[in-house]
Amino acid sequence: MPRTDPTPVAPYPIHWDGSGLVAEIEAYLASLPAPARTPGPCVCRYGSTLRPWYAGHPEPRATLLDRALRRPARPVPVTAADHLRLASRYIGAHGWLQGAMWDAAGRVCLLGAQAAVLAHGYGTPATVRVGRIQLMEVLHATGRPARSPDEYNDRPATREGDVHQLLDRAAARAARLGL
Repeated sequence: MPRTDPTPVAPYPIHWDGSGLVAEIEAYLASLPAPARTPGPCVCRYGSTLRPWYAGHPEPRATLLDRALRRPARPVPVTAADHLRLASRYIGAHGWLQGAMWDAAGRVCLLGAQAAVLAHGYGTPATVRVGRIQLMEVLHATGRPARSPDEYNDRPATREGDVHQLLDRAAARAARLGL
């Protein structure tokens, strides 16, 4: 039977140790404005199910003819915006790297993520090319000129979050343009 009580359940047992910590926390929570004190939605204590980086897209499937001719499956058609989002999710799943396309641990740079998405059967070389053009457009439009997205990836000041933000902005731009 589903739970109807709106009070959230603690994900771990609370131990009352008498140190005054609980009272201090309650006093702090009472001092917050009313909207911050309202209980949020009840979150499952077991977390969420892990999903692969390509979730939401069909896996490439080899046809009988593909298997007979021993050729790879046809790529799954994706837009340039989808390709850039998948590249960001690939980096999130496998880790980010500077100075090399990939390493033994599976981490990848921006170019390595795009190559991996393509190698897994999502999109075509033309899709990757359009995605890279969108990355360059965003870099120049935001005042971060670079000769290539890879140069931007390898700059000492660039962080993984910057790469995800770049991919997200380029994907949004490509989606607006219908690419």
